[in-house]
Amino acid sequence: MNRTTTFNRSNHFRWTALSLAALLSACANLAPDYQRPAAPVPEAWPVTATATVAGETAAAADLDWQDFVRDERLRRTIALALDNNRDLRKAVAAIEEARAAYRIEAAAQWPSVTASAGQSVTRTTGRATTSGPSTIARSYSADVGVSAFELDFFGRVANLKESALQSFLETEEARRNTAIVLVAEVASAWLATSADRAQLALARETLASERRTYEMTQQRRALGADSSLAVAQAQTSVEAARRDVASFETQVQQDINALTLLVGASVPEAWLPQASDGAATAADTTLVVGVPEGLPSSLLQNRPDVLAAERALRASNADIGVARAALYPSIKLTGAAGMASISLGDLFLGGLWSFAPTISLPIFDGGASRAGVEQATAANAIQLATYEKTVQTAFREVADALAARATFTERLAAQAALVDASGRAYTLAEASWKGGASSYLEVLVAQRALYASQQTLITLRQAEQANRVTLFKVLGGGWKDGEGERAAG
Repeated sequence: MNRTTTFNRSNHFRWTALSLAALLSACANLAPDYQRPAAPVPEAWPVTATATVAGETAAAADLDWQDFVRDERLRRTIALALDNNRDLRKAVAAIEEARAAYRIEAAAQWPSVTASAGQSVTRTTGRATTSGPSTIARSYSADVGVSAFELDFFGRVANLKESALQSFLETEEARRNTAIVLVAEVASAWLATSADRAQLALARETLASERRTYEMTQQRRALGADSSLAVAQAQTSVEAARRDVASFETQVQQDINALTLLVGASVPEAWLPQASDGAATAADTTLVVGVPEGLPSSLLQNRPDVLAAERALRASNADIGVARAALYPSIKLTGAAGMASISLGDLFLGGLWSFAPTISLPIFDGGASRAGVEQATAANAIQLATYEKTVQTAFREVADALAARATFTERLAAQAALVDASGRAYTLAEASWKGGASSYLEVLVAQRALYASQQTLITLRQAEQANRVTLFKVLGGGWKDGEGERAAG
């Protein structure tokens, strides 16, 4: 027998083992057939929650975040957050961990083939032999073997692989959800900064106006046109406005600190919103999210948190198959083929092989195997309830956001009209006071009503913009990769 023939036999053994593994593995799968549970929510949103603002036509679920965000400053801020946010980095690391775990389980479906070569030298003294002189014996070996490969007759290994795969995909969805939430949180923090800067500008403007009025009141008091009460009342307005300026200065700095934490790095001042952004009208919006009427609730199946819950459900379904397989025998194969000789030159002229199948049959384990099946089944029921609750929560979040969206146009119009009416009332009251027809108290009441209505309008405009951000988040973000799949980042 020549060397080539011996190598062919070795290769033949290896490929025979691989072929046997492919033919015998996954002969049966004891996991329940998986079917996506019916969504425990209505097929459509409540009627009152389907109204949309005029001019909104793009579905949030079909938007990329860069299309969703119109303002270049905010777009750059979000991009910086996606690169630096630590929570997102943790989610990416979790994906790598889950991917490695999946590869480990997937590798168990194939035999582990190892090759080895060795030499042994033994010296025997003359006293230990009958021939007299000392002897030195050498032997050489080379072999290729398969170690304890499990024949997956009942799908145990296949279901372990499926469970690991679903866990890996669950972390992918968790990362996508983290990215979508991050975009929404950065946008919301940016909007809060914009609104508070607008409130600060309003407070400063009001303070300057009140100081002028206070000085005028003092002059009128010196001329006998006003009383000391009017001067004191004017001073209360000045101090209240001064307090608000200090309060909003603190709030703006806290907003910037919160935004910095979300982004994971300092945000350049040029990227931060200005006071004029918070005072913009509804037509001058920087963020636009529109939802067409008749949007089906089945769209919730694309939300990453819903998909993650379904992945966990599928993993638990596979775990039932693993537990059931423990009730049945397991067969493992160990084999090797190689060559051995006392002469290195003759090593490839002779061969040897070994084959050692083992079978493990559960006979009595005190009910542990059956308890394992019951435990896996109960865990699957828990995951099913978790999935259904996730869908129901998602439905409520979208319905609530749509319900708020339906009234924003009317609320903004009413508040803008209130600001106009309060402004006219303040102008008339001030003119009447200057003409001596009324007391300063009427001016004070009108001024406070105007200030409060202006503050409310800024807050309402921020709430309207924040509602658009919320809709983008609760509808799943609309992320797409190059292959058309929905993916974050």
